[in-house]
Amino acid sequence: MRKIMENNRKWVADKLSEDPDYFNKLALGQEPRYLFIGCSDSRVPSSAITGTGPGEMFVHRNIANLVVHSDMNLLSVLQYAVEVLKVKDIIVCGHYGCGGVAAAASNKQFGLIDNWLRNIKDVMRLHEREVMSIYDEETRLRRLVELNVIEQVHNLSKTSIIQNALLSDNPPRLYGLVYDIKEGLLRDLKVDLNSFKRYERIYNVTEEAESL
Repeated sequence: MRKIMENNRKWVADKLSEDPDYFNKLALGQEPRYLFIGCSDSRVPSSAITGTGPGEMFVHRNIANLVVHSDMNLLSVLQYAVEVLKVKDIIVCGHYGCGGVAAAASNKQFGLIDNWLRNIKDVMRLHEREVMSIYDEETRLRRLVELNVIEQVHNLSKTSIIQNALLSDNPPRLYGLVYDIKEGLLRDLKVDLNSFKRYERIYNVTEEAESL
C-alpha cells in the first residue's frame, strides 16, 4: 500500500502542476459521454486504452464483460448511466486472451465462478456450428471472445432500459469492441443490431402491459 499512496501523491502533484484548479473542477460533477462495460482483467485498463480521463467514462467491469439480465449491479449502472448521466455511447469491450472465455470453453470445474461462466457457454451453444468448426484452439478462443461481445451487445438491446431509451430523441449508441493485448489496439466489431430485430416480437417490452 505504501507504493499506492506514493503513486497517488505523485499523481495529485502532477495534475496540480498542470492545472491548480483541476480537482475543484472535477468535484463539481460528472458528465461522461461513455459507459464502458469491460472485463475485470487487470491488463485492460479502460481509461488508458481509450485515452479518456476522469469524468469522461462511466465504467462497469466483471468477469468476461457479461451483460446478465439478473445482475442488479450491471442493471443499476446501466440505468444510472442512461437515465441520469445521459451517456451517448455504450461500449461492451472484450479482449483476446480472456481467461473467463477460456475457462468457459473448457470442461473443467473452477468453483463458484462456473455459474457465471454458464452465460458464455450459452454463447457457445448459440454459435456451436461456427465455434466447433475452428480446430485451432487459439483461433477458436479469439472468435469466441468476439461472439461473446456480440451477444452481450444483443443482451443490452434486450433490456427495458435500452428499449425505453430508444424511444427518446437521442438514444445511446451501442458498440462492441475487442482489445488485443498483444498489440494494444481496439477493434470495432460493428455489431449489427438490425439483424437482431427479427426477435423483436419476443424481446420488445417498450409497450406497457395493461395487466400482469
